[in-house]
Amino acid sequence: MSMSWPWALLSALVIPLIFAIRWWAFRRRRRNAVRVTSIALVRAALPGRTRWTRRIPVALFVAGLALLAVGAARPQASVPVPTRSTTILLALDTSGSMCSTDVDPNRITAARKAAAGFIESQRGGPRIGLVTFAGTAGLLVPPTDDTDTLIEALDGLTVARGTAIGQAMLTSIDAIAEVDPSVAATSATPPAAGSGYAGAAIVVLTDGANTQGVEPQRAAQEAALRRVRVFTIGFGTTNPAAMVCDNSQFDGRGFRGWGSGFGGGGGFDRGRNPQVIDEPALREIARTTGGSYHRAENADQLETALDALPGAFTVVRERVDAAAVFAGAGALLVVAALSLSLWWNRPRRT
Repeated sequence: MSMSWPWALLSALVIPLIFAIRWWAFRRRRRNAVRVTSIALVRAALPGRTRWTRRIPVALFVAGLALLAVGAARPQASVPVPTRSTTILLALDTSGSMCSTDVDPNRITAARKAAAGFIESQRGGPRIGLVTFAGTAGLLVPPTDDTDTLIEALDGLTVARGTAIGQAMLTSIDAIAEVDPSVAATSATPPAAGSGYAGAAIVVLTDGANTQGVEPQRAAQEAALRRVRVFTIGFGTTNPAAMVCDNSQFDGRGFRGWGSGFGGGGGFDRGRNPQVIDEPALREIARTTGGSYHRAENADQLETALDALPGAFTVVRERVDAAAVFAGAGALLVVAALSLSLWWNRPRRT
């Protein structure tokens, strides 16, 4: 919890001031005390309440003043708020290692199928865009609510050399900013502290580590400044497997000079050892941007991870002004203290 006007807490100094005045008044009464010879008369004059009961109004009054002081400081609490995600960008890894057959029939086919299922499940919901990345990143489909166009674009995915995770994130942020006014066009003027994240989100699905271009953590900081959450998915196993892509999935231009495209380098190691997923980097991206990291070693786990994401998309944390709550509670306690004091000290009928 943060305070918009923390200096207003100085108003709580009125509490010790009240106690000081009460102590001073008590000392004056003691000087003017009247001597009474009969203890029975003193007991008859005292209210029929115990010492601790008499302190209840005082305690309530002090607590009320303290709450009023906190309310004057305008406290703000970060609370989860449901929202309808306006834009989702799927950034799909299309590096050569996505041809690995450790996931049947290969990683890129399984990823394409899972992405198509996710897009279909969001039909009629938020706008979705597609970004693909290998050595560079490109916007395949701008954010749209045309589900059929998105699924058709997935059928044309091809692999190439390299893995540019950071560049894919920046491309996704810019694509969102083009259509979503809640996302700043640049990070030159960052939002006010505590303003929370926008409803827009990016899903990065990769089977490796960044090999070129912008560093992922730098891109994550940019996403955080522009209030975009990034959810990361590490896909594939660490088991060596043959890499097999059919002609429709192979971009020969991306492997020029490497023979058939499976000779090594660019995420390959002699056609059998796909590069290892950089899980620490993916976790850090999610932590920096307010998203989450998911691990999927097969097609079923990938579909489960994607199915679980909409629930996270629909909740963002926002700063809510809680001053009214503290002020209301404080006022009630003060009124209760005064009411009890007046009731217990009312004149008694004889």
